[in-house]
Amino acid sequence: MLSRAARPALRAGAAAAVRPATVNAPAATYATLREIEDRLKSIRNIEKITKTMKIVASTKLTRAQRAMNESRTYGKTSNTVFEKAETKPEEGEGKKTLLIVCSSDKGLCGGIHSGLSRKSRALAAGQPDMNIVVIGEKCKAQLGRSNAKAIKLTFQGVGKDVPTFADAQAIADQVTLIPQHYDSVKILFNKFVNAQSYEPTIIEAYSKEAIANSPNYSAFEIEDEVLGNLQEYSLANSLYWALAEGHACEQSARRNAMDNASKNAGDMISRFTILFNRTRQAVITGELVEIITGATASEDM
Repeated sequence: MLSRAARPALRAGAAAAVRPATVNAPAATYATLREIEDRLKSIRNIEKITKTMKIVASTKLTRAQRAMNESRTYGKTSNTVFEKAETKPEEGEGKKTLLIVCSSDKGLCGGIHSGLSRKSRALAAGQPDMNIVVIGEKCKAQLGRSNAKAIKLTFQGVGKDVPTFADAQAIADQVTLIPQHYDSVKILFNKFVNAQSYEPTIIEAYSKEAIANSPNYSAFEIEDEVLGNLQEYSLANSLYWALAEGHACEQSARRNAMDNASKNAGDMISRFTILFNRTRQAVITGELVEIITGATASEDM
Protein backbone atom coordinates (compact mmCIF):
# COMPACT_ATOMS: atom_id res chain seq x y z
CA MET A 1 0.00 0.00 0.00
CA LEU A 2 1.40 3.40 -1.00
CA SER A 3 2.11 6.07 1.55
CA ARG A 4 0.51 9.48 1.35
CA ALA A 5 3.83 11.00 0.32
CA ALA A 6 4.07 8.73 -2.75
CA ARG A 7 0.52 9.31 -4.02
CA PRO A 8 1.07 12.87 -5.43
CA ALA A 9 4.13 11.65 -7.38
CA LEU A 10 2.11 8.78 -8.85
CA ARG A 11 -0.66 11.15 -9.93
CA ALA A 12 1.85 13.51 -11.54
CA GLY A 13 3.47 10.66 -13.47
CA ALA A 14 0.11 9.43 -14.75
CA ALA A 15 -0.83 12.96 -15.85
CA ALA A 16 2.49 13.33 -17.69
CA ALA A 17 1.89 10.07 -19.53
CA VAL A 18 -1.56 11.15 -20.68
CA ARG A 19 -0.73 14.79 -21.50
CA PRO A 20 0.80 14.31 -25.03
CA ALA A 21 -2.37 12.71 -26.37
CA THR A 22 -4.52 15.54 -25.05
CA VAL A 23 -2.17 18.27 -26.32
CA ASN A 24 -1.94 16.97 -29.92
CA ALA A 25 -5.70 16.90 -30.51
CA PRO A 26 -6.35 20.67 -30.13
CA ALA A 27 -3.46 21.45 -32.50
CA ALA A 28 -5.08 19.39 -35.27
CA THR A 29 -8.46 20.94 -34.48
CA TYR A 30 -7.12 24.48 -34.77
CA ALA A 31 -5.58 23.65 -38.16
CA THR A 32 -8.91 22.22 -39.30
CA LEU A 33 -10.71 25.38 -38.21
CA ARG A 34 -8.30 27.51 -40.22
CA GLU A 35 -8.76 25.31 -43.30
CA ILE A 36 -12.55 25.50 -43.04
CA GLU A 37 -12.40 29.27 -42.62
CA ASP A 38 -10.17 29.64 -45.70
CA ARG A 39 -12.49 27.41 -47.69
CA LEU A 40 -15.50 29.51 -46.67
CA LYS A 41 -13.72 32.68 -47.71
CA SER A 42 -12.85 31.18 -51.10
CA ILE A 43 -16.41 29.98 -51.74
CA ARG A 44 -17.86 33.39 -50.81
CA ASN A 45 -15.52 35.07 -53.30
CA ILE A 46 -16.60 32.62 -56.01
CA GLU A 47 -20.25 33.33 -55.19
CA LYS A 48 -19.66 37.06 -55.66
CA ILE A 49 -18.07 36.44 -59.06
CA THR A 50 -20.84 34.14 -60.30
CA LYS A 51 -23.56 36.54 -59.18
CA THR A 52 -21.84 39.41 -60.96
CA MET A 53 -21.45 37.36 -64.15
CA LYS A 54 -25.13 36.44 -63.99
CA ILE A 55 -26.12 40.12 -63.81
CA VAL A 56 -23.81 40.98 -66.73
CA ALA A 57 -25.18 38.09 -68.83
CA SER A 58 -28.77 39.13 -68.07
CA THR A 59 -28.01 42.66 -69.26
CA LYS A 60 -26.34 41.43 -72.45
CA LEU A 61 -29.16 38.98 -73.13
CA THR A 62 -31.65 41.82 -73.64
CA ARG A 63 -29.50 43.36 -76.37
CA ALA A 64 -28.77 39.95 -77.88
CA GLN A 65 -32.46 39.08 -78.15
CA ARG A 66 -33.18 42.40 -79.85
CA ALA A 67 -30.46 41.76 -82.44
CA MET A 68 -31.66 38.17 -82.83
CA ASN A 69 -35.21 39.27 -83.68
CA GLU A 70 -33.87 41.69 -86.29
CA SER A 71 -31.65 39.05 -87.87
CA ARG A 72 -34.55 36.58 -88.00
CA THR A 73 -36.52 39.06 -90.07
CA TYR A 74 -33.72 39.34 -92.63
CA GLY A 75 -32.95 35.62 -92.64
CA LYS A 76 -36.52 34.39 -92.99
CA THR A 77 -37.27 36.94 -95.73
CA SER A 78 -34.22 35.78 -97.67
CA ASN A 79 -35.20 32.12 -97.27
CA THR A 80 -38.73 32.88 -98.46
CA VAL A 81 -37.33 33.61 -101.91
CA PHE A 82 -35.67 30.19 -102.10
CA GLU A 83 -38.74 28.45 -100.69
CA LYS A 84 -40.95 29.94 -103.41
CA ALA A 85 -38.34 29.12 -106.02
CA GLU A 86 -38.26 25.55 -104.61
CA THR A 87 -34.47 25.64 -104.39
CA LYS A 88 -32.83 22.37 -103.34
CA PRO A 89 -29.18 21.76 -102.41
CA GLU A 90 -26.98 20.06 -104.93
CA GLU A 91 -26.36 16.61 -103.44
CA GLY A 92 -25.30 13.28 -104.78
CA GLU A 93 -22.22 11.31 -105.78
CA GLY A 94 -19.10 13.43 -106.02
CA LYS A 95 -20.72 16.55 -104.55
CA LYS A 96 -18.64 18.53 -102.04
CA THR A 97 -20.20 19.92 -98.87
CA LEU A 98 -18.95 22.72 -96.62
CA LEU A 99 -20.09 22.95 -92.99
CA ILE A 100 -19.81 26.32 -91.22
CA VAL A 101 -19.96 25.94 -87.42
CA CYS A 102 -20.93 29.13 -85.54
CA SER A 103 -19.61 29.13 -81.96
CA SER A 104 -17.67 31.71 -79.91
CA ASP A 105 -14.39 32.23 -78.05
CA LYS A 106 -15.82 32.33 -74.52
CA GLY A 107 -16.75 29.58 -72.10
CA LEU A 108 -18.56 29.36 -68.75
CA CYS A 109 -21.86 28.81 -70.56
CA GLY A 110 -22.64 25.15 -70.01
CA GLY A 111 -22.54 22.64 -72.85
CA ILE A 112 -23.63 25.00 -75.60
CA HIS A 113 -20.41 24.50 -77.60
CA SER A 114 -20.22 20.76 -76.94
CA GLY A 115 -23.63 20.29 -78.55
CA LEU A 116 -22.41 21.94 -81.75
CA SER A 117 -19.28 19.80 -81.77
CA ARG A 118 -21.27 16.58 -81.35
CA LYS A 119 -23.61 17.58 -84.18
CA SER A 120 -20.65 18.45 -86.39
CA ARG A 121 -18.97 15.10 -85.75
CA ALA A 122 -22.20 13.27 -86.57
CA LEU A 123 -22.54 15.13 -89.88
CA ALA A 124 -18.88 14.56 -90.72
CA ALA A 125 -19.23 10.85 -89.98
CA GLY A 126 -22.03 10.62 -92.57
CA GLN A 127 -19.99 12.54 -95.17
CA PRO A 128 -16.26 11.76 -94.81
CA ASP A 129 -15.28 14.24 -97.55
CA MET A 130 -17.03 17.17 -95.83
CA ASN A 131 -14.92 20.28 -95.15
CA ILE A 132 -15.46 22.46 -92.08
CA VAL A 133 -15.16 26.18 -91.34
CA VAL A 134 -15.18 26.99 -87.61
CA ILE A 135 -16.15 30.34 -86.12
CA GLY A 136 -14.96 30.57 -82.50
CA GLU A 137 -12.12 29.09 -80.48
CA LYS A 138 -14.27 26.71 -78.42
CA CYS A 139 -15.49 24.48 -81.25
CA LYS A 140 -12.13 24.88 -82.99
CA ALA A 141 -10.40 23.27 -80.00
CA GLN A 142 -12.98 20.50 -79.74
CA LEU A 143 -13.17 19.67 -83.45
CA GLY A 144 -9.41 20.02 -83.82
CA ARG A 145 -8.96 16.85 -81.81
CA SER A 146 -11.27 14.73 -83.97
CA ASN A 147 -11.64 16.44 -87.40
CA ALA A 148 -8.46 18.47 -87.76
CA LYS A 149 -7.88 17.44 -91.40
CA ALA A 150 -11.37 18.55 -92.44
CA ILE A 151 -10.99 22.11 -91.06
CA LYS A 152 -10.24 24.54 -93.90
CA LEU A 153 -10.70 27.91 -92.22
CA THR A 154 -11.14 29.26 -88.68
CA PHE A 155 -12.19 32.63 -87.27
CA GLN A 156 -11.71 34.12 -83.82
CA GLY A 157 -12.72 37.35 -82.12
CA VAL A 158 -16.30 37.09 -83.42
CA GLY A 159 -19.00 37.33 -80.78
CA LYS A 160 -17.29 39.60 -78.24
CA ASP A 161 -20.22 41.94 -78.74
CA VAL A 162 -23.54 41.67 -80.56
CA PRO A 163 -22.77 40.36 -84.09
CA THR A 164 -23.38 42.72 -86.99
CA PHE A 165 -24.00 42.19 -90.68
CA ALA A 166 -20.51 43.57 -91.35
CA ASP A 167 -19.03 40.68 -89.33
CA ALA A 168 -21.08 38.18 -91.31
CA GLN A 169 -20.11 39.82 -94.59
CA ALA A 170 -16.39 39.65 -93.72
CA ILE A 171 -16.69 35.93 -92.94
CA ALA A 172 -18.68 35.29 -96.11
CA ASP A 173 -15.98 37.02 -98.19
CA GLN A 174 -13.29 34.75 -96.75
CA VAL A 175 -15.42 31.65 -97.30
CA THR A 176 -16.00 32.49 -100.96
CA LEU A 177 -12.23 32.81 -101.44
CA ILE A 178 -11.66 29.15 -100.60
CA PRO A 179 -10.34 27.61 -103.84
CA GLN A 180 -12.49 24.50 -103.49
CA HIS A 181 -15.95 24.58 -105.10
CA TYR A 182 -18.78 23.40 -102.87
CA ASP A 183 -22.13 22.22 -104.12
CA SER A 184 -23.75 22.54 -100.69
CA VAL A 185 -22.97 24.95 -97.82
CA LYS A 186 -24.55 24.21 -94.45
CA ILE A 187 -24.48 26.63 -91.51
CA LEU A 188 -24.71 25.01 -88.08
CA PHE A 189 -25.71 27.18 -85.11
CA ASN A 190 -27.67 27.13 -81.85
CA LYS A 191 -31.28 28.15 -82.34
CA PHE A 192 -32.83 30.14 -79.52
CA VAL A 193 -35.97 28.31 -78.31
CA ASN A 194 -36.50 30.14 -75.01
CA ALA A 195 -34.45 31.48 -72.11
CA GLN A 196 -33.86 27.95 -70.84
CA SER A 197 -33.29 25.85 -73.96
CA TYR A 198 -31.67 25.88 -77.39
CA GLU A 199 -31.04 23.34 -80.12
CA PRO A 200 -28.43 22.89 -82.88
CA THR A 201 -29.98 23.86 -86.23
CA ILE A 202 -28.80 23.90 -89.84
CA ILE A 203 -29.45 26.61 -92.44
CA GLU A 204 -28.73 25.79 -96.07
CA ALA A 205 -26.77 28.43 -98.02
CA TYR A 206 -27.39 27.46 -101.66
CA SER A 207 -24.75 27.53 -104.36
CA LYS A 208 -25.15 29.37 -107.66
CA GLU A 209 -25.89 26.13 -109.47
CA ALA A 210 -28.60 25.20 -106.95
CA ILE A 211 -30.25 28.61 -107.33
CA ALA A 212 -30.07 28.49 -111.13
CA ASN A 213 -31.55 24.98 -111.23
CA SER A 214 -34.56 25.92 -109.07
CA PRO A 215 -37.89 24.97 -110.72
CA ASN A 216 -39.38 28.46 -110.22
CA TYR A 217 -36.16 30.42 -110.70
CA SER A 218 -37.34 32.06 -113.92
CA ALA A 219 -40.33 33.63 -112.16
CA PHE A 220 -38.03 36.08 -110.34
CA GLU A 221 -36.36 37.29 -113.57
CA ILE A 222 -32.87 37.33 -112.08
CA GLU A 223 -30.07 38.04 -114.53
CA ASP A 224 -27.20 35.59 -114.67
CA GLU A 225 -24.67 38.39 -114.06
CA VAL A 226 -26.04 39.12 -110.58
CA LEU A 227 -26.53 35.50 -109.59
CA GLY A 228 -23.12 35.42 -107.87
CA ASN A 229 -23.98 38.56 -105.91
CA LEU A 230 -27.27 37.02 -104.81
CA GLN A 231 -25.49 33.88 -103.64
CA GLU A 232 -22.91 35.85 -101.62
CA TYR A 233 -25.60 38.08 -100.11
CA SER A 234 -27.72 35.11 -99.08
CA LEU A 235 -24.65 33.48 -97.48
CA ALA A 236 -23.86 36.64 -95.50
CA ASN A 237 -27.52 37.01 -94.54
CA SER A 238 -27.72 33.44 -93.25
CA LEU A 239 -24.44 33.86 -91.35
CA TYR A 240 -25.75 37.01 -89.70
CA TRP A 241 -28.87 35.16 -88.61
CA ALA A 242 -26.83 32.23 -87.27
CA LEU A 243 -24.35 34.43 -85.39
CA ALA A 244 -27.09 36.54 -83.78
CA GLU A 245 -29.05 33.45 -82.70
CA GLY A 246 -25.91 31.81 -81.34
CA HIS A 247 -24.94 34.93 -79.40
CA ALA A 248 -28.36 35.09 -77.74
CA CYS A 249 -28.13 31.39 -76.84
CA GLU A 250 -24.66 31.91 -75.39
CA GLN A 251 -25.77 34.76 -73.11
CA SER A 252 -28.83 32.81 -71.99
CA ALA A 253 -26.77 29.70 -71.27
CA ARG A 254 -24.15 31.72 -69.37
CA ARG A 255 -26.82 33.36 -67.23
CA ASN A 256 -28.32 29.96 -66.38
CA ALA A 257 -24.88 28.47 -65.66
CA MET A 258 -23.91 31.34 -63.34
CA ASP A 259 -27.28 31.11 -61.59
CA ASN A 260 -26.74 27.41 -60.91
CA ALA A 261 -23.17 28.07 -59.79
CA SER A 262 -24.36 30.74 -57.35
CA LYS A 263 -26.94 28.37 -55.89
CA ASN A 264 -24.35 25.61 -55.49
CA ALA A 265 -21.97 28.06 -53.82
CA GLY A 266 -24.73 29.09 -51.40
CA ASP A 267 -25.37 25.45 -50.49
CA MET A 268 -21.66 24.86 -49.90
CA ILE A 269 -21.44 27.98 -47.72
CA SER A 270 -24.32 26.70 -45.58
CA ARG A 271 -22.70 23.26 -45.14
CA PHE A 272 -19.26 24.64 -44.32
CA THR A 273 -20.72 27.21 -41.91
CA ILE A 274 -22.43 24.42 -39.96
CA LEU A 275 -19.22 22.38 -40.01
CA PHE A 276 -17.20 25.38 -38.83
CA ASN A 277 -19.57 26.10 -35.93
CA ARG A 278 -19.61 22.47 -34.85
CA THR A 279 -15.83 22.21 -35.01
CA ARG A 280 -15.37 25.44 -33.06
CA GLN A 281 -17.83 24.26 -30.41
CA ALA A 282 -15.86 21.00 -30.13
CA VAL A 283 -12.64 22.98 -29.64
CA ILE A 284 -14.21 25.13 -26.92
CA THR A 285 -15.63 22.08 -25.19
CA GLY A 286 -12.22 20.34 -25.33
CA GLU A 287 -10.50 23.36 -23.82
CA LEU A 288 -13.07 23.57 -21.01
CA VAL A 289 -12.59 19.88 -20.26
CA GLU A 290 -8.83 20.38 -20.07
CA ILE A 291 -9.20 23.36 -17.71
CA ILE A 292 -11.58 21.49 -15.43
CA THR A 293 -9.41 18.38 -15.48
CA GLY A 294 -6.31 20.43 -14.66
CA ALA A 295 -8.08 22.24 -11.83
CA THR A 296 -9.34 18.94 -10.40
CA ALA A 297 -5.88 17.42 -10.61
CA SER A 298 -4.38 20.43 -8.79
CA GLU A 299 -6.92 20.09 -6.00
CA ASP A 300 -6.19 16.38 -5.59
CA MET A 301 -2.48 17.07 -5.36
